[in-house]
Amino acid sequence: MRLSRRALATLTAALVAWGAAPSAALAQTTPIKFQLDWRFEGPSALFLLPTAKGYFKDEKLDVTVDAGNGSGGAVTRVASGSYDIGFADMAALMEFHANNPDAPNKPVAVMVVYNNTPAAVLTLKKSGIKTLADLTGKKLGAPVFDAGRRGFPILAKANKLGAVTWVSMDPPLRETMLMRGDVDAITGFSFTSLLNLEARGVKTADVQLFPYAENGVKLYGNVIIASPKFVKEKPEALKAFLRAFTKGAREVLAKPDDAIAFVKERDGIINVDLEKRRLRMAISDAIASPDARAEGFGQLNAARLSLMASQVSDTYGTKTRVDAGAVWNGGFLPSAAELNILPKK
Repeated sequence: MRLSRRALATLTAALVAWGAAPSAALAQTTPIKFQLDWRFEGPSALFLLPTAKGYFKDEKLDVTVDAGNGSGGAVTRVASGSYDIGFADMAALMEFHANNPDAPNKPVAVMVVYNNTPAAVLTLKKSGIKTLADLTGKKLGAPVFDAGRRGFPILAKANKLGAVTWVSMDPPLRETMLMRGDVDAITGFSFTSLLNLEARGVKTADVQLFPYAENGVKLYGNVIIASPKFVKEKPEALKAFLRAFTKGAREVLAKPDDAIAFVKERDGIINVDLEKRRLRMAISDAIASPDARAEGFGQLNAARLSLMASQVSDTYGTKTRVDAGAVWNGGFLPSAAELNILPKK
């Protein structure tokens, strides 16, 4: 069968268009490198579930989630351009801003996840420390970069505590040194240090826990941060990321135990039961706290943010004052209806 020139041209154009279609669709997919604040543990299910279930892919995003080694590292890597989006403590972000006023690519917070810092003071009841006031004159231990240690002066001021002595150690030794009596108390995230103590044989009933959020310290905890370059060049992709994350977070908050399966997929050696408890603690202490319910998931209170900026400036001794307006951009958040994901009490 012979084709006319016109028919041949039409067929050729159709074949070219058909072959180009997959390439065009692929070109529309935005790659995103995402940096966690810590290892693959219970709370990382918030990001691993939407990745595994294809919620990011549905928004035409190709998201890669990497484990981290601390909030400071997450902020630095997003600032360097190595990562587009990250998960980090708000205080660490503020400190970076104030200590690097001339940095060209200072990350900004775009969504609050931990409305309250999970930082806490932990001690063993046999120490005789029954109230925060009993910490005066005692020996406290924590890594030098620990968020609870950095923010301890805020807790001390709010509760009129006297001077304490600090002992520094690497993170794996913190709970062990408390058990040995090398220190009287430690600071750390509640859902990290408490479970670490239990893993070492300490009964929960034998631990005295003083959460910062319940003792006059209203610092925001971990937030999703993005590089200004990404914000400027790919605002729609950032909105899509937050939509997909929120969709996944709704499922994690509704069924936290089921969500740990996605953490297990990324780190096969985790203790599943332990991580289920860690995630539930993170939800109750930091994500669905009374303050979060009052302000709304993902959002924040401007006056509270301003107070935190002032407290971090004073406590951390930053080179310049923290500018609360420069660290936060809530313009990419999903709608109020989409953010209504906190489980009922």
